Amino acid sequence: MIRKATPDDFPQMLPIFREVIQGGDTYDFEETANDQDAYDYWFGKGVNSWVMEDDGKVLGYYKIIQNHRGRGNHVANASFMVSSAARNKGIGRKMGEDCIQNAKAMGFKAIQFNFVISTNEPAMHLWKSLGFKELCRLPGAFNHKKLGFVDAVIFFMEL
Repeated sequence: MIRKATPDDFPQMLPIFREVIQGGDTYDFEETANDQDAYDYWFGKGVNSWVMEDDGKVLGYYKIIQNHRGRGNHVANASFMVSSAARNKGIGRKMGEDCIQNAKAMGFKAIQFNFVISTNEPAMHLWKSLGFKELCRLPGAFNHKKLGFVDAVIFFMEL
């Protein structure tokens, strides 16, 4: 089940956050990011977050924010995290579909992902399969923990 996240979910979200950033292969957070950094990222001003849970256990989550202020505020931006134990079970797809519907319901006209790591094959495949267009690659924009500098990709979908 996917539902709106509340601060009470944060204790279950934090270990997933730590696990994801520890890999150094999908997010630009440093491993030294503190709990407040994580909290602000998922519950800060203007952030709307949702969790996917099963029997009260958070398996993954996503957020929607404005990609820009003012005249660009009709374009959403979103971020996703899934626990390693829940990967390859369609959770990312379900959250992606839910995100698209929620962004539409919130009045956004498009969604833009600013920094999808090109070596993150599951994410690259998912966004393309959901209808996002790869707009461009930012050569060497991400310092992958194991591979060094790899491309980041900007994806876009009109709603």
